Amino acid sequence: MRSILATALLATFIAGCKSEPKYGTERQLALPGTKRQVWAVAPAVNLSGQRVDPLLQADLVYQQLQQVDGITVIPVNRVAEVYAGLRIDRVASQEQAELVCGMLGADGLLIPTVTAYDPYDPPKLGASLQLFGKPAMPRGKKKNVDPRELARRATPGEGEALVPATADQFIQVVGIFDAANGSVRDALLAYAKGRNDPIGPYGAKEYFVSMDRYGGFVYHVLIAEMMNHPRLRKGA
Repeated sequence: MRSILATALLATFIAGCKSEPKYGTERQLALPGTKRQVWAVAPAVNLSGQRVDPLLQADLVYQQLQQVDGITVIPVNRVAEVYAGLRIDRVASQEQAELVCGMLGADGLLIPTVTAYDPYDPPKLGASLQLFGKPAMPRGKKKNVDPRELARRATPGEGEALVPATADQFIQVVGIFDAANGSVRDALLAYAKGRNDPIGPYGAKEYFVSMDRYGGFVYHVLIAEMMNHPRLRKGA
């Protein structure tokens, strides 16, 4: 009997040693409606006054957008190639956004903008996402757009506003996320619970000391807000 009991206790101990901490449950985002869409992510626009890598910020958005059900994402380098072909640094009009969508075969062009950037603990990131869609026009009535003419049009200079467009031409979400704020910290910890390595040396703290991780959190929140936008829910 003692031998059987000892064997059972040993098996329980070994099983306990082999069990691994589990990740939390991530919140799954989904595009409203049943029709799948193709979105392209443009290089980010930097209005923060700090040195920010526009391609890295756009890649963070791309990574988060890949996790949204119902959206196929075109990588940032493809958009950068189209920009180079048009000889523009960023889109300066609704027509340019529509042209880029057409050249990429995309339903929408998502443009990130960084408005505040402080990578030191507690980190701070202000950002916006603007979604421009290709126009839904009846067949035979599509506008004739000369790419060379659009390429000649002036693009905004460094530090200027992104696109002089009216509010009905794009969907925009904006936020400033300061980890010194308690509600932001709580939201960040909830986000990290489903993503950080539970046995890693930093744990959830990694999201406070890595600006890339923190940026992923910020763009996740903004994308979630965009998925709830009334115009997307109505299929506009």
